[in-house]
Amino acid sequence: MAQTAQIIGTSIKQALHELRANRLRTFLSLLGVTIGIFCIIAVLTVLDSMKNNISKEMSALGSDIIYVGRWPWMDEGGEYKWWEFWRRPSMSPKELRAVQGNVSGAQYATLCFTKRGLVVKHQDQELEGISGYAVTDYFDKVQNIEIAQGRYMSGSELLGGSNVAVIGDEVYHELFGNTNAIGKTVSYLGRQFLVVGVMKKVGQDMAGFNFDKGVIFSYYAASSLLDTRSLNNDPNLIIKVAEGRSPEDVKYEVEGALRRERKIKPGQKNDFAMNQLSEVSARLDMIFDSINMIGAIIGAFSLVVGAFGIANIMFVTVKERTKQIGLKKAIGARSRSILTEFLMEAITLCIAGGLIGIFIVLLLSLALTYGADFPVTLSLKNFSLGIGISALVGILAGYIPARAASRLNPVVAIRSN
Repeated sequence: MAQTAQIIGTSIKQALHELRANRLRTFLSLLGVTIGIFCIIAVLTVLDSMKNNISKEMSALGSDIIYVGRWPWMDEGGEYKWWEFWRRPSMSPKELRAVQGNVSGAQYATLCFTKRGLVVKHQDQELEGISGYAVTDYFDKVQNIEIAQGRYMSGSELLGGSNVAVIGDEVYHELFGNTNAIGKTVSYLGRQFLVVGVMKKVGQDMAGFNFDKGVIFSYYAASSLLDTRSLNNDPNLIIKVAEGRSPEDVKYEVEGALRRERKIKPGQKNDFAMNQLSEVSARLDMIFDSINMIGAIIGAFSLVVGAFGIANIMFVTVKERTKQIGLKKAIGARSRSILTEFLMEAITLCIAGGLIGIFIVLLLSLALTYGADFPVTLSLKNFSLGIGISALVGILAGYIPARAASRLNPVVAIRSN
């Protein structure tokens, strides 16, 4: 055991010496391993981070939210038949009342449509490209709206179509700077709205809401100004599942209530789509798996090239140390010791190349986390996987040269030039 440890220690020292003595040759040989490990671990790290970020966002939004509207988020088991979906009737207050009155598993239900491209003004300040969210009561409950200043709209204001609004963080700073916006007015859609609240900065979420660059106001105020049933202003019915109830069971309840309300006959298809963020997450998992496979294939090709490079440098090393190998065998070194020595040297070289690749991934993750505001973390699992793959490549690439070294005839080896 002590002898094996000594051989391993000597081999690692010899490999590090090789790195220092022939830096350019060794670097070029390690380049394939470095690129291969970088491709595999970078793809795994970015995809794992994306999955974690999506999971956190889904947790914040709630996987217990059902979105009902004209358009399905995914294809319904085949081709995406947009020509059928656009002819479907939009959600309206009557569907909202049907769910509120007949679906026991719905804790909250609200109606929302998005009017994009609004121009919002305050005095001489003007902001373009704003999203207007026209909503009914309980929208703040299903979307977890957080207020930084002022308050959210009351139920009576929403139901009565009052000209009041809650504005997003970016809208607030662009139009008001750091002054108080509560009690002041903004104008859009040809009408002035009293600002009663400012939302906290949250960023865009998976459901498509960008509240930072948006305004929230009454659905009934909007319906007096816009055609809320048009394609451009297609409303969504948003339902939060009651605690302790299964989303799937509630979806069946909602489906039944809406089919009765719309008088859809048995056997006829639904003229509405029910969507959940979990469906998007499942589809994304499939896409991630495909990207993962592509990254693994690219990395595998690079590793094959790297393995040939390592095998080549090990053959050269055996050639350079032939006389030294003969002397070792002449004084009693076993073939197994010689095999272990060169094999460990190949493994050490590959791990060194793998560590360089992992270090580049670490730099990439820091750049994305702090430069692009996209949290990326190199997990211990991926780090271990990178080291493991590097060691495996070292074994595969180094075995034949190491075996050739271990089988040298000591007399012939000593006499070699």
